[in-house]
Amino acid sequence: MESFNTLIEAIQAYKEEGYTEDFNLQENCMVCSNGKYKLKAGDFVIDKHYRFEDNTDPSDQAIIYAISSDKYDVKGILVNAYGIYSDDMASEMIEALSGRK
Repeated sequence: MESFNTLIEAIQAYKEEGYTEDFNLQENCMVCSNGKYKLKAGDFVIDKHYRFEDNTDPSDQAIIYAISSDKYDVKGILVNAYGIYSDDMASEMIEALSGRK
């Protein structure tokens, strides 16, 4: 199992593995390549993830996803907070991200 001390360390490691796109969440999709691709819940898979937890500061709680899409031939990362700081999104996206491997 992977272990990272910081989010920056995890981002760098995933980028070195070819996850070069930066995904951004929208309500019902993820976008990358300056909006060129809009991935819906069925368009991608979660290859791996790592969760950062800080019991003293909830703002330091985040999860990084390594995501790939055969449909668009892209690999990238998504960083999202969880708990009270998580982004609002459609239930399909929540299910797709929760169903990670």
